[in-house]
Amino acid sequence: MQTKRERLLASTMICGMAAALFAADTAAAQTAPADDASQVEEVVVTGSLFRRTDTETPSPVTVMTAETLERAGIVTATDAIRSVSADSAGSIGTGFQSGFSAGGSAVSLRGLGVSSTLVLVDGLRSANFPISDDGHNSYVDLNSIPFSIIERVEVLKDGASSTYGADAIGGVVNLITKRQFQGLAGSLQGGLSEQNDAEHGRADLTFGWGDYEQTGWNFYVNAEYQRDGRVTNNSRGFPYNNRDLRIIGGLDNNSADNTLTTATPSAIVTRVSQTDLNNPLAGGINTATTPAVFNLLNPNCRYGSYTVTTGGSRGTGCQYNLEDLYNQIQPLQERYSFSGRLSIKFNDYVEGYITGMFSHDLVSIKNAPRALRATQPFGGSPSQASNNPGIVLPVYICSTGVNCATASDRRLNPNNPYAAAYANDPANGAARIYYLFGDIPAGSDRSNDVIRGTAGLFGSVDGDWNWRIEAVAARDNLEIEQYGFLNIANLLNAINTGAYNFVNPEANSSAVRNFVSPRVVTPSYSQLFSLDASVTKTLWTLPGGDMQLALGAQIRREKLVNRNQNQRLDTYTLTTSSAFGQHTVSAGYFELLAPVLEQLEVNLSGRYDHYSEGFSHFSPKVGVKWTPFRELAFRATASEGFRAPTFAESGPLSQYAGFSTYTPPASFVAAHGGSSNGYGLAYSLGGGYVGNPELEPEISKSYTAGMIAQPFNWLSFTVDYFNVKKDGLIVAGPKIADARAAYFQGANVTDACARVAAVGPGYSCNLIDAIDPLYPDALPRVLIINAPFVNASSYETEGFDFSATVTAPVPWIDGTFTSRLEFTKTLKANLITDDGQVQKYAGTLGPYQLSSGNGTPDLRGNWQNTLEWDRYQISTTTYFVDKIKSVAADQRNGTDCAQNNIYAPGNPTIGERFCYIDAFVTTDLTASAQLAEGLEVYANVGNMFNAPAPVAPAAYSSAPNFLTTFHYAGLIGRTFRLGARFNF
Repeated sequence: MQTKRERLLASTMICGMAAALFAADTAAAQTAPADDASQVEEVVVTGSLFRRTDTETPSPVTVMTAETLERAGIVTATDAIRSVSADSAGSIGTGFQSGFSAGGSAVSLRGLGVSSTLVLVDGLRSANFPISDDGHNSYVDLNSIPFSIIERVEVLKDGASSTYGADAIGGVVNLITKRQFQGLAGSLQGGLSEQNDAEHGRADLTFGWGDYEQTGWNFYVNAEYQRDGRVTNNSRGFPYNNRDLRIIGGLDNNSADNTLTTATPSAIVTRVSQTDLNNPLAGGINTATTPAVFNLLNPNCRYGSYTVTTGGSRGTGCQYNLEDLYNQIQPLQERYSFSGRLSIKFNDYVEGYITGMFSHDLVSIKNAPRALRATQPFGGSPSQASNNPGIVLPVYICSTGVNCATASDRRLNPNNPYAAAYANDPANGAARIYYLFGDIPAGSDRSNDVIRGTAGLFGSVDGDWNWRIEAVAARDNLEIEQYGFLNIANLLNAINTGAYNFVNPEANSSAVRNFVSPRVVTPSYSQLFSLDASVTKTLWTLPGGDMQLALGAQIRREKLVNRNQNQRLDTYTLTTSSAFGQHTVSAGYFELLAPVLEQLEVNLSGRYDHYSEGFSHFSPKVGVKWTPFRELAFRATASEGFRAPTFAESGPLSQYAGFSTYTPPASFVAAHGGSSNGYGLAYSLGGGYVGNPELEPEISKSYTAGMIAQPFNWLSFTVDYFNVKKDGLIVAGPKIADARAAYFQGANVTDACARVAAVGPGYSCNLIDAIDPLYPDALPRVLIINAPFVNASSYETEGFDFSATVTAPVPWIDGTFTSRLEFTKTLKANLITDDGQVQKYAGTLGPYQLSSGNGTPDLRGNWQNTLEWDRYQISTTTYFVDKIKSVAADQRNGTDCAQNNIYAPGNPTIGERFCYIDAFVTTDLTASAQLAEGLEVYANVGNMFNAPAPVAPAAYSSAPNFLTTFHYAGLIGRTFRLGARFNF
């Protein structure tokens, strides 16, 4: 049943469309089409090498002009591109802060992944973000692209490897910047949310001089600055700040207020033995008492306490809601950039340009403190694990931290409540400790600097020969400063010397905190050098026009140095992911445009790419456009493309361990005493992967077919069917779900790991969790399963795009009404495994392991309505995302909610109750007024109905109960911005 707000919004949309059609009908007899093609500028449309006046090519292209984006209140390249309805599964927003590429932003057309969408600036490549999404998918960081120099954004929703080479499988995003500019222009904007946070400030300035047509040159410079403030989970309240959803009929997944073995900022201990008095990691497996008795080191519980009197662990603990205390929805982001372009017209036949750009983007992320108990770093020795069997506080401490039981300056450990009683038996008086370092802030500052320069010469010979030579050099420097992570050696020393105060952490000095958790700075970079040359020639005249041929060549050098942030394996929970590689790509390409008839255009293109790793690929494409009469055209394309293995996937020195939330099966939970024991709750289960040099490229086949219609002067629309299939999919562990399920069917670790190995070559247990001290005979959790990078499976997506534009005068106010509608319907998004199994993702949270795990909505769209009159303009832009089923076929073998809901597997009641994440509709309002010639003021209300993000309990635990990719506006809530633009 719809809420009042939903009914109001729906009626608003219906009335708006009715008004559009009424106004359009009034205009039908008043507006005549412009037939004079000479008034239309020739442009090169993304996906083609030819300049043309007819911008409707055989391939579907969405064009967003600066004016359209201004009407939508969009001020970043990230928001502009990710607003496209074809952006789907795997899309990365800055709000996703817990993944490998936290701080980056990327688009995933057709849901094929960020590495299958090619991002260009003025038709040329740029350097990739140094850290790969999900540890292996490369992409260009949209945050690094200045917005105020963008003239338009073209999104080609079709395979384009025949023109651009690798990665253009899902489509191409081409950001077109200003060619020339004269005068002085700029804008100033400020705002905040209704809840007085999410502070926003932005300014840009462009200065240019030189009349290009008169003087033969133009030069402009641009500067841009933007800052967006933090938004905490606490500020948005329930359900975005709490994993306990019992109040709405859900589960209590917040173990920090009821489970003694869950780490919190109030340390809790139980007595165990210690086999090596010098090593806090040598605590005994079994507790000293049965059941285990736990004691708080500091009984002053700020947020209340709880007492457990039954079960295998008993005692009193302090209550916490860690997500509410520490998590943030929006990080602090600050960016600035400087850009310039010099355009020169040497003579009537030769022109050239030089551009330069520097952009800086800082994303500052805060998250929960680090726990004392942790597994060893991926690749490290199991002896480093502080949770296996568990880190302990010794009976004696001393100044050196070595042989304290016999040291001359030994003293009883004030952090260990059992020390006095076991002064004469220190081997049996150790205190196993559970603790979260609440006094040490945790997070990261990610500074990304992109330097990019381009240069080009182009011209014509004899009127029908056109040539172009362009070069680009780009480097992306990323520096990540991590804080709050625990240095293993320093932590053990602080425990043995008593330097760290676990009883009263507020008493710790900055020096002690910095010793236990020193900051870790890791620089990485990627770079690209490319040289392109092409020539086009008019061949002869056909009935429909001139037949043209284009030939071109490219040589490209790419390099990646993504350094291991935990290279010495000396820090708990800090990622060990790394990727290295370099190659040279040489390519030759062609395109043939044949206007066979006045109504029929045929386009043929192809490209051959050779990689220095040893593989090559030829990518052909054919496009046809038939226009039986001016108001109607049909178009279709068929193409083959490829995605080259990334350096993270193929580099022999590359590795990563990727994690996603996993809920153990009901049988495992029961064996560990039920849901009241935190050991059986959802946890992060990882896969360990190493680069495979034997990988081959993914090969795609893409088909589109559609129509362009303008039945009336005031109405135009397009409908396009798409089908894309990738074979030889580069997959990180395609059977990882089977391996997980196999492990939990085991009777013990040996049996469970044998079952994992039986899943297939390359699958094995990497890391097993500490045994559950409350149920030591039960199967322990698996933390990381090794899995291979392989060319396996295939992926197919199918659906259609629709767009429509209504433009009509509004006579009674002498104005114009424009309505633009765009949506994408995904009919199929299937992964077909090698053994023939089909994992269906459309309309679900699958693929859950892809990026932020936000799923594949089967319907997504946007609708903009603009009314202009006199010196005023008002515009609304509505965004829609359909409901999403809380299942994912890559997580569980089945998509029924009763048994396979990611949130509550095996719990039919909860699974059915939270079967779907509701549809989400939000509307932004922008109004502007021209105060004087060249001076405009404007206001924007984001999410003007304050629509809340739908409850999504199956979302990653790091983003409790919400999806960052598609529902972000509902988390921030209603926002207000005021600004001014000038152009003199």
